[in-house]
Amino acid sequence: MPSPMQRVLARVPARLRPLLVRHRRLVKFLLVGGGCFVLTVVIDFGLKLTVLEHKPVAALTVATVIATVVSYVFNRRWAFRTAGRGREALLFFLVSAVAIGVNDAPLALSRYALDLREPYVDPLTQEFADFLSGMVVGTFVAMLFRFWAVRRWVFTGPAERARPGYAAPEMPRDVS
Repeated sequence: MPSPMQRVLARVPARLRPLLVRHRRLVKFLLVGGGCFVLTVVIDFGLKLTVLEHKPVAALTVATVIATVVSYVFNRRWAFRTAGRGREALLFFLVSAVAIGVNDAPLALSRYALDLREPYVDPLTQEFADFLSGMVVGTFVAMLFRFWAVRRWVFTGPAERARPGYAAPEMPRDVS
């Protein structure tokens, strides 16, 4: 019986399959991230509409922390397939703490530096600015940072480095 991944790949156009297989970690990371993004949006809006109505950065932070825990479990067990280690969990949550700050920064900038909040703008503009800055820009930048950092420091242990053909992730080169 084929695995769920094999069943999904069977539905993908043949010319894309080698690309998806070659970059399967990135694809799995993005699928986990997409699910956690939806979870973050739901929790964030739930908190902003109830107990954290006047604290959008706190609502986003709480939502992101919850999604980060879910992300750790799915990334460890599925995307990167590693056995849990104390050091790995500590590094993941340290990387995620930095990423939460990266995620919150555009929202804080939008709300408090650019004053895209009531009474300076109408409620619809405020919510649009919050979503764009916190959920779109913040999440995208934090995702790039997390993938790089998690791949570099968290889920790349001695067993991974000992595999034939392993190449350490390179730092981006300055093109100037």
